[in-house]
Amino acid sequence: MKLLLILSLLYLAYIDWHTFRLPDYVTLPLICIGIVFNAVSEPGFTNTSSALIGGIMGYGFLWALNTGFRAIKGRNGIGMGDAKLLAALGAWLGWVALPNILFIASFLGLIGGLAWLKFNKQKLHQAFPFGPFLAIAGIIELLWPQFIQNLLPQLI
Repeated sequence: MKLLLILSLLYLAYIDWHTFRLPDYVTLPLICIGIVFNAVSEPGFTNTSSALIGGIMGYGFLWALNTGFRAIKGRNGIGMGDAKLLAALGAWLGWVALPNILFIASFLGLIGGLAWLKFNKQKLHQAFPFGPFLAIAGIIELLWPQFIQNLLPQLI
C-alpha cells in the first residue's frame, strides 16, 4: 500500500506542477481509500478514528486558512485541491502526521517557491503549485515518520 500511496502522490505532484490543478478524480478516491485501508487493515498506518479526524482536519485547516486569507485579501491564497490532498494525507497517515507534513511542505515550498519565482521571472504575488511540496512532505512522513523529531535536536 505504501507504493500505491507514493505513486499517487508523485502523479499528483507531476499534474499540479504542470497544470496548477489537483484533480478530484485522484484526490477524492485517495481520501476514501486511506480511510478504508486504515479501517480494514490490521497493521494500517493509523487507526480508523485518526484517519477520519486526519481527513477532516487536513481539509478543514487549509479551508479555514484560505477563507481567512480571502476575507483579508479578497482572493484565494491556496487551492482547494491542496486541501483535498492534505485531507488524503491525513486519511492515510492520521491527524498526528499533519503538523509534520505542513512543516516540511511549508519549508520546501518556501525554498521551492522562491526558486520558482526567480526561475520563471515572476513577482511575489504570482501563484505557484503547492501540491508537489505537500506530496513530497507526505512521502517523507510515510517513509521516515520521525524525520522532524530526529532532525530538530541536530539543528539545535
